[in-house]
Amino acid sequence: MPVTAKLSLLFYEKLGEQVATELVEWFNSVDATYRSDLRELNELNFARFDAKVDQRIGALDAKLEQRLAELRAEFRSALSHELGRLRAELIKWSFVFFATAALAVIGLR
Repeated sequence: MPVTAKLSLLFYEKLGEQVATELVEWFNSVDATYRSDLRELNELNFARFDAKVDQRIGALDAKLEQRLAELRAEFRSALSHELGRLRAELIKWSFVFFATAALAVIGLR
């Protein structure tokens, strides 16, 4: 919303209507130019800011993906180790029960 500059009545009386009006128009023109320049500068700064935010989000996304891949690998390794341990434990106990059952069958004869 543009702001129109107005000068006091005394200013108009000293300089004259035409000169004062031209001065007011010049002030308004300069104001409009500065506003336009400021708007362009703000848009450029926002574009740079937006680009940096996008870049940082991309870098953060890459770090998160890398960390998730590391966690998946750690989880798979731990799970594989634990399953191997449980398998060995199960085989051991199966042998114990098989041996006990075999001795019981042999002892019943």
